[in-house]
Amino acid sequence: MTIRILIADDEALLRMAFSTVLEAQPDMAPVGEAADGIQAIRLARDLRPDVVLMDVRMPGTDGIEATREVIRISPQSRVLILTTFDLDEYAFAGLHAGASGFLLKNTRPEELLTAIRSVAAGDAVVSPRITRRLLENFRPHIPGGSSAVRDERLSRLSVREREVLVQVGRGLSNTEIAATLYLAEATVKSHMGRILQKLELRDRIQAVIFAYESRLIHPA
Repeated sequence: MTIRILIADDEALLRMAFSTVLEAQPDMAPVGEAADGIQAIRLARDLRPDVVLMDVRMPGTDGIEATREVIRISPQSRVLILTTFDLDEYAFAGLHAGASGFLLKNTRPEELLTAIRSVAAGDAVVSPRITRRLLENFRPHIPGGSSAVRDERLSRLSVREREVLVQVGRGLSNTEIAATLYLAEATVKSHMGRILQKLELRDRIQAVIFAYESRLIHPA
């Protein structure tokens, strides 16, 4: 299946570079280019891409606001944010807006391609450092004690799926979860797919937040 990709960046040379890399892949096809956030929103509405490569800093409507709008008008599209700056504020804002991943523009081509395939498959692409910082920033806002309500969706999960979700909530990768629970990595991936489906979540980041909000795990 071909992954249809929209490229949104205000630098023409970067758009051309990304397009060249993507066109060389048998399973990817760049379907449009946008030079600003407004164009990205319009093209996402018209083209319904599988993945949007979204720059953060663009004239007019920036990549964060554009991400929020793209997710609203094209819920099936996944947004992968690319930025020159490794700043938590961009990562948090982008993930909060609905992005499924966050990468630096100097990421190696093979890492970018892997990230696109992961995001298109419904996974999230966020470095362990960003995940940990996300949790640290999220924890103070999680209700605790008797006032917190346990989400009824937890009852949809099997015991093993709950165990996997706990480890996801702690920021572990599939490989780390497999080692912790003595499972094959492919089995962990299968559990993760069922967890997202049963809980009606978009990606791994939403699963992390759900694990805390539902009190499956508690803030440290």
